[in-house]
Amino acid sequence: MTNERCFAPMLRRLLLVVAWLAAIVALPACAQEAPDALVKRVSQEAISIIKTDPKVQAGDQARIRDLIEAKLAPHFDIDRMTALAAGRAYRTATPEQKKRLGEEFKTLLIRTYSTALNQYRDQTLDYKPLRADPNATDVTVRTEVIRPGQTPVEIDYSMTKTPSGWKAYDVIVAGVSLVTNYRDEFTQQVQAGGIDGLIRSLAAKNGGGAAK
Repeated sequence: MTNERCFAPMLRRLLLVVAWLAAIVALPACAQEAPDALVKRVSQEAISIIKTDPKVQAGDQARIRDLIEAKLAPHFDIDRMTALAAGRAYRTATPEQKKRLGEEFKTLLIRTYSTALNQYRDQTLDYKPLRADPNATDVTVRTEVIRPGQTPVEIDYSMTKTPSGWKAYDVIVAGVSLVTNYRDEFTQQVQAGGIDGLIRSLAAKNGGGAAK
């Protein structure tokens, strides 16, 4: 698909985020950790596990998927990401369609991320000062990936404050939004086959997934 080929370079850069997020531990009772502090803590923990976990080092995809499922996914607002990516079609979808679409989108993200987690070991992160009102409920956490001998890559996280803590609902890599890229593809699929067609398409990419 043309859109996928265009998205591939950005996606490869986006996957850098997994190298710093996949090892996140469950948040303690103080769930309202500041968003920039959360990103920094998570990144440092992830670097450690990437360098020391023998299964991750060996490229064990099942182990990598388990890590992402347990540690990364809970800190993304999958419902909001799905709604933004699906656009107008999401608003008219039934509750069951929304549920299945969210499941397939989550599976797609996990499967995509897991293919590249083990590629990033030598990069470091530069954390930019958080410029936001202390009472803000929607902020952008800005970071920069420092790659030896290469141009740094800006990775920004759009985050929202929820009752269970801060969650990311979009990732912008070098100015390109993850949600926007998926929205373009999803719109084409909805136009071709409706929301059920989009669900079937995602399920096919996921090897069956939640298709029922």
